[in-house]
Amino acid sequence: MALPQSLRTSVTPLELELIASEQLVEIVPLITMEKTAFISGAYGPLRPPAKCRIPLWMATNLKLKKKCHIVPPEWLSADFLQERLAKETSRPEFSKLPLRFAEIAKVILDVASDDVQNADKIKSLLKDLREARQAKSRDGLQKLDHSELSLPNLCSMEINEIRPFFIQAMGILTQLDREPSAE
Repeated sequence: MALPQSLRTSVTPLELELIASEQLVEIVPLITMEKTAFISGAYGPLRPPAKCRIPLWMATNLKLKKKCHIVPPEWLSADFLQERLAKETSRPEFSKLPLRFAEIAKVILDVASDDVQNADKIKSLLKDLREARQAKSRDGLQKLDHSELSLPNLCSMEINEIRPFFIQAMGILTQLDREPSAE
């Protein structure tokens, strides 16, 4: 959602991608590397062709240097996304997706689209899924109640997009509820 600058007080999409880069992904290394310690933990050893789980930031770095192939998560497939899109458009509630699916998908598709089957179709499905979920969140915000809001299964990017509007709207609704009614 495009918001005016005055409402952009939350985390940027690039910052969300940075946070998501700590998620572990599977890779098939093309090099041998001993177990290596980082601030976030120790990863490895890397032994081709055995799969290994490492943070997305490390997988991205190795992929850019052509030292691994990234194994896409189960949910980053055309069949899975097609099923979720069908659920999204036929049910009133949000379908269950990983919390950081949008950020992880973007990073993987930007860096390792050659490792993803049907990358173009997946990009299209992700865009359709995003639009369907945005429409639902807009509908949910129209029915905003000052006492409670329940939007389960929103991902971090979606929460971040509605946060500024939601905070401002809840403040106004709370003020209106506290004002004595003129009878």
